[in-house]
Amino acid sequence: MNTDTDTSIDATLLDILLRAGSHWVLWLLIVLSLLAIMVIGERLWFYIENRKHADKLRVMLSMLRDKGAEPAIKQLAGDRSMEATVARACLERAVQGVESVEEHRQAAIEAERTRYEKRLVFLGTLGANAPFVGLFGTVLGIIRSFHDLAGGGLQNTSLVMAGIGEALVATAVGLVVAIPAVATYNAFTRHVETSTSASESLAHEILAVLKARKPAEVSKEA
Repeated sequence: MNTDTDTSIDATLLDILLRAGSHWVLWLLIVLSLLAIMVIGERLWFYIENRKHADKLRVMLSMLRDKGAEPAIKQLAGDRSMEATVARACLERAVQGVESVEEHRQAAIEAERTRYEKRLVFLGTLGANAPFVGLFGTVLGIIRSFHDLAGGGLQNTSLVMAGIGEALVATAVGLVVAIPAVATYNAFTRHVETSTSASESLAHEILAVLKARKPAEVSKEA
């Protein structure tokens, strides 16, 4: 009884796999690769638009030391980089005291980090799993080829081997999709880490300047 049930289940699963084939896996990988290209392009443009302006940041620190927080904030106008955004968050609370700046510093960095990491999880997930999706397509193709070989005899061997060759294409496509996704994910993640570290250092510099100045001097331009 159990043997018959198991045989029926195996036959049903085999029928489903044979009907599915491996072509849908290739189409899935193609769609995922197009989505990856869109994400890579969008993130690349985002990082270019929000790149750091080192000269502005140096001038900002100089103005903070000499003139106070308000002129330093104006110096960062139009700069949307993580470093400039964190600096503004610190400077805008300079009149409230160093303690307030310290409390808002980390919140600003975390908010910017989230903005910079947007959609990167898709690239990481795709890079990690695309080879397995391709391998699944290859397995489906090989199952179908061996089934054809069993049903057609040795005279269909050449056709079966051609089918196996086509099935292996799915693995190759999976790797082609995964490698750029992993490479760009690592590069973008490194960029986020670098920007976060630079923002931390800049925030500490601002705190050091604020602590060295008297409260009246910090707020005199506010």
